[in-house]
Amino acid sequence: MPFVNFLGKAERFPMTHPGSELIDRLYRATLGLKTPAECAAFFEDLCTITEIQNMAQRLRGSGGKSGERMNIDSNSLKYDERAIFALRSLYSRYGYSCYKMSKFEEYDLYVRNKDFLVSDSVITFTDTNGRLMALKPDVTLSIIRHIKDEPGVVQKLFYNENVYRISQKTRTFKEIMQVGLECVGAIDAYCIGEVLTLAAESLRCISPRCVLDVAHLGIIAAIIDDFSFSESVRRAVLKCINEKNVHELSLICAQSGVEENKSAALRQLVSLCDRPAAAMPKLRALLSRSGSARLAEQMDKLERIVVQFKGTDLEDMLRVDFSVANDLNYYNGIVFRGFVEGVPTGVLSGGQYDRLMRKMKHQSGAIGFAIYLDLLERLDHAERTYDVDTVLLYDRRDDPRALRAAAAKLMAGGHSVMAQKEVPEGIKFRQLMRLDGNEAKFIEHA
Repeated sequence: MPFVNFLGKAERFPMTHPGSELIDRLYRATLGLKTPAECAAFFEDLCTITEIQNMAQRLRGSGGKSGERMNIDSNSLKYDERAIFALRSLYSRYGYSCYKMSKFEEYDLYVRNKDFLVSDSVITFTDTNGRLMALKPDVTLSIIRHIKDEPGVVQKLFYNENVYRISQKTRTFKEIMQVGLECVGAIDAYCIGEVLTLAAESLRCISPRCVLDVAHLGIIAAIIDDFSFSESVRRAVLKCINEKNVHELSLICAQSGVEENKSAALRQLVSLCDRPAAAMPKLRALLSRSGSARLAEQMDKLERIVVQFKGTDLEDMLRVDFSVANDLNYYNGIVFRGFVEGVPTGVLSGGQYDRLMRKMKHQSGAIGFAIYLDLLERLDHAERTYDVDTVLLYDRRDDPRALRAAAAKLMAGGHSVMAQKEVPEGIKFRQLMRLDGNEAKFIEHA
């Protein structure tokens, strides 16, 4: 059974990297804690309150006592909880620092940037000082608001924070854990490549069967600007590109008087979806027909990023696909979206957002991404065949001490155990047992 030993060597925990210098430093720092106050300060810097409560609950469940090793059975963690541990470790190894923030922001921040949000529905309340506040529906805006420009420096931050937005599944407000990172400052080709690498590695932490779609908004902007569309038509065209709706795109171009050869080139761009080795020559040939120096420049920028993955183990994950187009009022340059098998929509989304930085009075460049952990619930359900290993039946005449001892013996052997007087309706178990005197006797397999 895979365990994580938080005060010693990590043992076969999936999606972590035992033996790294960072993890060794974490162990040494933990061993140096002597008082509850020191522990509180240490863990508050690293974890959310919910994470601390979850760890405490699992420590109690594992029988941990003061001074003993704290072993966490990774099978007791949900899919998204295991992902959080893995992603925090991944980002820390690349020198990203954990960024903590308040749950609240002034509502005005989201009103002024509502097009940047996944949903414009926001939970609001009036603070005691009369200000209209909001439970944050987004993390990036909060970071940008509070960060300061440092010329020549790149600030590398990651977060795992709760956001409050409408769930795609229930269409009601939900508290959603979101993990992501932001790279802010003097952004260059290396920084962009590093963030794309971390996006790809993040997807692989979630599932080995994954794809990262990449595009360059500078190419789309150069083509659309040449057509002199109105703002409303631009939005409609971007929507068609995002949906790969070639038929509707063709109609819009015809109604707007776009020449057929230019319309055909745009349709070919939208239809493109392939690995970089195959897609980049096709894209360059397509864009070179226009003779546009601006398009050639944007194509070179995309190529400088994509070529960084040539010959690496991440190369086959990438797809050049312009359906990942985002709002041109906020985003520029590289944009990307990540998918994993078993989830019908993108679980990761990101890109360069220099235009948003300018809107919020910053001179720095920025690129980042977010992972929507609520979407991983589908993977958790697919992974969990059983709710519990053993249902242990007893009746009111049985000795509670004998029941406790029988359950403890099963748990010591690596089983999860649910003690019940009757089998709960709908429960999935590996085996059914009954307490007989001081022993648990087998009844049936599932």
